[in-house]
Amino acid sequence: MYYDVLMAGFGGQGILMIGDLVALTAMRDGKHVTWMPSYGVEMRGGTANCTVVISDKRVGSPITSHPYSLIIMNKPSLGKFAPRLRSGGVLVANGSMMSASDLERDDIDAVFVPALDMAMELGDQRMASMIALGAYIEKSKVVTIENAIAALESTLPEKRKSMLPLNMKALEAGRDFARNNMK
Repeated sequence: MYYDVLMAGFGGQGILMIGDLVALTAMRDGKHVTWMPSYGVEMRGGTANCTVVISDKRVGSPITSHPYSLIIMNKPSLGKFAPRLRSGGVLVANGSMMSASDLERDDIDAVFVPALDMAMELGDQRMASMIALGAYIEKSKVVTIENAIAALESTLPEKRKSMLPLNMKALEAGRDFARNNMK
């Protein structure tokens, strides 16, 4: 197995965090993993992306030019990275900031999750990336939500432990959205 995912959006949208969580979850599953972040100098509002490569064998490079999957949280990132997605690949996009009409491809498996809207319904806009991650996990099957929750629980700093139930709800909400909106 060899699987790569590129995640992209604005700084502050949780891109690096969900990338780290995917990598930690895959490591818990005994997979070989690389995680490579890329972000601008701005703390919030600049661009951020990261790539996670998961494999049964050692990973030679964290760089991918045509990823199998994308998690995209903003429209500029959709324009930049969607053309690079492999034909037949998986795209999870934040449907609160873009729509299927913004995508100029029909050869991929895409779901537009209203992640920000759903996060606001949960009471915390910071949950949008976790909702997108839940949808991605459901679409890709590369890791499980149960293992993602276990990884999150073991890595959350003590001061953030109170956020675990909300993060779990967000992951499950994204999973349920993807299940109910499969092609």
